[in-house]
Amino acid sequence: MIYFDSCYLAKLYLSEPDSGRVRTVAREHGEIGCCLIGHGEILATFHRHLRERRISGPEFRVLADQLAADVESGLWTFLPVTPAVVEHQVQVLASLPADVFIRAADALHLACAVVAGLDEIHSSDRHLVAAATHFGLTPVTL
Repeated sequence: MIYFDSCYLAKLYLSEPDSGRVRTVAREHGEIGCCLIGHGEILATFHRHLRERRISGPEFRVLADQLAADVESGLWTFLPVTPAVVEHQVQVLASLPADVFIRAADALHLACAVVAGLDEIHSSDRHLVAAATHFGLTPVTL
């Protein structure tokens, strides 16, 4: 399994400059994991595209329905937010240097990947990528 944060999962549905590379890696690896919070984050990304008029209402509905079908079929492995994940998140956040910018959800993604036993996290989110090494993860940006 490889870990995609929600921004990479969203790229599998949307046409963005690096979507092709992300799709290729997803096909090559097969099993893709993401923290459970990623499910809502993907839908929020679709909604942002709707709000910014990059997609229409009907396109949003198609994307939301396809995401729901893919989740239902088990295409993505959504990893649970367990007490161990939150505890790891809290421990690392408490020890971060002052100059590290991190959002709570990004820290949850990073902690989830660590607790799942993964060594890498795939993302194009610059803040998550910059903080990954503090969690002991190697960031991969395609």
